[in-house]
Amino acid sequence: MSLLQRDREIIVSNQYVDNFDFAEVEEFVKNANKELFISHKFKNNRDKTLVQPRGGFPTFDKMYALYEQFAPVVDILPMTIDSHTRLNDYGSAAKMLRLSEETETDLLNGYPLINHGYRTTRKMVTHFNTPVSLRHGTPDARLLVEMAIASGVFEIEGGPITYILPYSKNFPQDKAFLYWKHVERVCAKYSTLNEPINRESFGPLTATLVPPCITIVIQICEMLLSLEEGVKSFSVSFAQTGSLNQDLVTSKVLRKAANKYAQKIGVTDATINLVYHQWMGAFPRDKFKSDSLIDMGAMIAGMVKADKIITKTRAEAFGIPTKEDNAQAVSNVQYTLKTLRGMPDFSDEEEEENLEREVDEIFEAIFNDSADTLWRKIFNSIKAGIIDVPFSPHIINNNELITVRDKDSNIRIYKKGKLPLSEKSFKYEQSKIDLGENPNSVVNQIIHDIGVML
Repeated sequence: MSLLQRDREIIVSNQYVDNFDFAEVEEFVKNANKELFISHKFKNNRDKTLVQPRGGFPTFDKMYALYEQFAPVVDILPMTIDSHTRLNDYGSAAKMLRLSEETETDLLNGYPLINHGYRTTRKMVTHFNTPVSLRHGTPDARLLVEMAIASGVFEIEGGPITYILPYSKNFPQDKAFLYWKHVERVCAKYSTLNEPINRESFGPLTATLVPPCITIVIQICEMLLSLEEGVKSFSVSFAQTGSLNQDLVTSKVLRKAANKYAQKIGVTDATINLVYHQWMGAFPRDKFKSDSLIDMGAMIAGMVKADKIITKTRAEAFGIPTKEDNAQAVSNVQYTLKTLRGMPDFSDEEEEENLEREVDEIFEAIFNDSADTLWRKIFNSIKAGIIDVPFSPHIINNNELITVRDKDSNIRIYKKGKLPLSEKSFKYEQSKIDLGENPNSVVNQIIHDIGVML
């Protein structure tokens, strides 16, 4: 027995897992309908931006009803996991699931996959015969991923950086790298049986004034860690920044850099997709403004030729959207995308050149770290502040990088902290910022910029 298989058998030997059958699961994946694989759908829809909402309910019946509402209008179904499961607290999830079923009240903020079990969940997933994407925010997703793939969920979001720095304060970053290395190996192993399992990184991060160079570097770091374990289908992503031009520039540099660095580690046979998240910051309470913001996001997704867009709803400012809110938003986004065929190509060579240089400068510092493995180089770079995410709650994050918006709403680097940017790159960022002489102007500007879409 391999070390990987030994670890897997230990992980599924959990009191909340009912007899995990590896042989049966492998046979299921081997014979699964290709329509369940988003990697297959990407391959056959290269001229279309696939549309995926968010969504998850605690009970099987409500999750099933959500999929019934989505099925006519979406390309990808979501499976958002509840917070207890994200923290590996399956006991609390079990109690809240039972109470949700008894009271017909949603006492969990997502679907407790571990407690429902893969045999039950598989019946729902295979019934709709549409790719399902696992969205969860889990630092240690080893059991969750086993259960998801056994259920027929063949896209796994997250990673050891994007599911730690935005979501956690104390979870050990080094452990996260090792746990996600396990996940990558499981995904790679299953990918040999049928179409590839698609891995997707979480591009929005804290969704608060994150400069494009940091987004791109982290996306590529997680991609490289996945590819080096044998994953053959990977999606890099980023969120609507609040600047049309910066979104266009980010998409071009992200695509180019992803291919460049994949080749740098000798991987030429993996498919790399681009995913675009609609606005992840504070939403306006005026629903007509929300509609405009969503339409703008759909338009930008079409302009950047995203392989997939993850949608928002006009109810974001008021609480958890209903299935009807989500279905309406998806329908509107599908309509907008349909009207945008044949969009011309736009470019800003100066911005692209600067952003590409910043990404290369940060990666040069990462690769020059003395550690003997890629994950340790990245880990050391986070500790050293070479990778720094604004407003991250995690204790390992330096939080010395300060960003503001310029007059055109582009996110600019005001204080670079320990980012290894050249004088040329930093001067370019500084040249775009004009905050005046007031010492309080930076704080006021940041407050304004966080709520720029309100």
